[in-house]
Amino acid sequence: MALHITGDTAADALLTDNPLALLVGMLLDQQVPMETAFAGPLKIGQRTGATDAATIAAMDPDEFLEAFKTTPAVHRFPGSMATRVQTLCQEIVDQWGGDASALWTEGDPSGAEVLKRLKALPGFGEQKAKIFLALLGKQYGFTGAGWREAAGDYGTEGSYRSVADIVSPESLTKVREHKKAMKAKAKAKA
Repeated sequence: MALHITGDTAADALLTDNPLALLVGMLLDQQVPMETAFAGPLKIGQRTGATDAATIAAMDPDEFLEAFKTTPAVHRFPGSMATRVQTLCQEIVDQWGGDASALWTEGDPSGAEVLKRLKALPGFGEQKAKIFLALLGKQYGFTGAGWREAAGDYGTEGSYRSVADIVSPESLTKVREHKKAMKAKAKAKA
C-alpha cells in the first residue's frame, strides 16, 4: 500500500519503500508539521546519500548536522534531532541488524510486542509508539494479533487522530481539526 503523508510523491515513495525512512519520519514528528517531519528522510537521503541505518549511524556527527541545517532545514531543531536520528539508527544496527522492519516482522510479533519494541527505541515514548503502531496496522500491512488494542485510541477504525489516519487531503484536514480540538480542550483545562 502506498503512503500519502507528505504531499510530495518522492518523499511518500521513500516512506512506502523504506521502513527506516518511515521510522525516522515518526521520530521527527514533533514540533513541526507532519508533512515536514515525514519529508525529512528524503532530505536526509538527498543530502547525505544515505537511507540505511548503518550508513547514517556511522556518519560523522558534524557532517550529518550540516545536512540537517541546510536550508530548508530537516527539522526546526537540527542539532538535537540530527543526534536523535543517528542514535536511533545506531539502535537499529545494534538491536535489529540494521533492519527497521524487523521491529514488526521478526518472530511474528503481536501488537503488544511491537509496542514494547517501539517504546524501547530512543525518542519513542508511549504516545509516539502507539501512533507508529497504528500507522503500521492501518497503512503498512502489519497484522500482528491485538495491534488495534495495543495502539489504544490511535488504532480505532475511522478515527482521525494522527498520521496513521492520513490517506488523502481530506483525511489530513480531519486530523488537523482533531489536533486543534485537543489543544483547545487542553488549554481550557489549564
